[in-house]
Amino acid sequence: MRLGLLAVLLAASAAQAQVTIDKPWLRATAPGAKVGGGYLTIRNPGAAPERLVGASSPAAARVELHVNIKEGEMVKMRQVRAFDVPAQGSFELKPGGAHLMFIELRQPFKEGEKVPVTLKFEKAGELRTEFHVGRLGGGSAPAEHKR
Repeated sequence: MRLGLLAVLLAASAAQAQVTIDKPWLRATAPGAKVGGGYLTIRNPGAAPERLVGASSPAAARVELHVNIKEGEMVKMRQVRAFDVPAQGSFELKPGGAHLMFIELRQPFKEGEKVPVTLKFEKAGELRTEFHVGRLGGGSAPAEHKR
């Protein structure tokens, strides 16, 4: 029984090691704002696909996975259950596309701050990271994330 538990723990550890996060960032928000957007790139060098199935942060009541969908001339935001990350590939969350929506912010996101976020993956489990807060209305990652 102990060997079985050890095998499960080693497999979970190996799966988590496969997923990496690049350039996690948030847009600064205006005073009184109740929502904010988060962006990052998920890299999966492993042989099996992975899925981001959720996220949480003490900075918001909840964090949802969203996409923007164009319907005619209108762009609408929709919540989705997961983001698929292909084997030996990546998935980018960026302004105007897939993103994390932080809902019921406890306080505004201020430029220069760091916000703790836990990402929940189907196979890799939970991965804790910090998101850097960029400019209000900024359309790209903060300067410390640009290469």
